Amino acid sequence: MARVDLNCDMGEGFGRYELPVSSEVMERITSANIACGFHAGDPMVMARAVAQCVEHGVAVGAHPGLPDLLGFGRRKISITAHEARNYLLYQVGALQVFCTSVGVRLQHVKPHGALYNMAAQDEQLASGIIDGLLSLSPRPILVALSGSKFAQLAEEVGLRVCHEAFADRAYNRDGFLVSRGVEGAVIHDPDEIAQRALRMVEEGEVETIDGGTVKLQADTICIHGDNPTATPGVISLVDLLTKHGIEIVPMQEMKL
Repeated sequence: MARVDLNCDMGEGFGRYELPVSSEVMERITSANIACGFHAGDPMVMARAVAQCVEHGVAVGAHPGLPDLLGFGRRKISITAHEARNYLLYQVGALQVFCTSVGVRLQHVKPHGALYNMAAQDEQLASGIIDGLLSLSPRPILVALSGSKFAQLAEEVGLRVCHEAFADRAYNRDGFLVSRGVEGAVIHDPDEIAQRALRMVEEGEVETIDGGTVKLQADTICIHGDNPTATPGVISLVDLLTKHGIEIVPMQEMKL
């Protein structure tokens, strides 16, 4: 039986601003990526997000980003590998304490936004993040773009890597995501999201924005919590995958 993890971003509010994930989504996902204070999230938001995961039996992951609250971590900022390492440790450490306080283990780390995309293409930046992960104990799973150099470098040093695919984002032929500034970069139709996810898991490929095809490895599928159709998208995706006999489980239960 095929197995896949389903992840969603959480804890992306700040102060009086909230970006909640619906209970319908929480009941269906298996892993959550919680913002750690740089692109979103504050102590109260982080604590609530971890508690919500515990309530719904969702595995907890850290979602460290660039120090860019105003741009929601989606703007490129030039940083060194050493800075990337320490930014990661600072943010993961903060979330780890919240996990410890309620007796849950941090399952994974998934860089956020621009940091995620930059690491997928910049080997020095990727090496800085990997160095940070290697210093953690116990070592969390790294979530990285499927087929990226980032994923390859992490696997070469012995990290467990969960290759990620995006059901609600358009792809270029090089396997990278289409920039959010391009029309059609974000997919909103729930049925299309579900069909793309099924093809990713069963066939290991996805249609590109220009009608081509790119191969990928879908260990985990991401649905963005800030997508207005996230809830119906997740419902359609889970229903379709389940109908096709695909088991949805936390990545820690998979052979990576």
